[in-house]
Amino acid sequence: MLVNPIEFFRNLPPKECPSCGSIIQEQAESYLCECDSCLAKQSD
Repeated sequence: MLVNPIEFFRNLPPKECPSCGSIIQEQAESYLCECDSCLAKQSD
């Protein structure tokens, strides 16, 4: 059975930061895997 692509993407779980586990607010064309606070810690 084929799934409607729109329903598939609506049912995906929110993206989580692998470092701290917080939910990442995704933006279009963004391929980041970590949240802003973890990325800021890396650049320090």
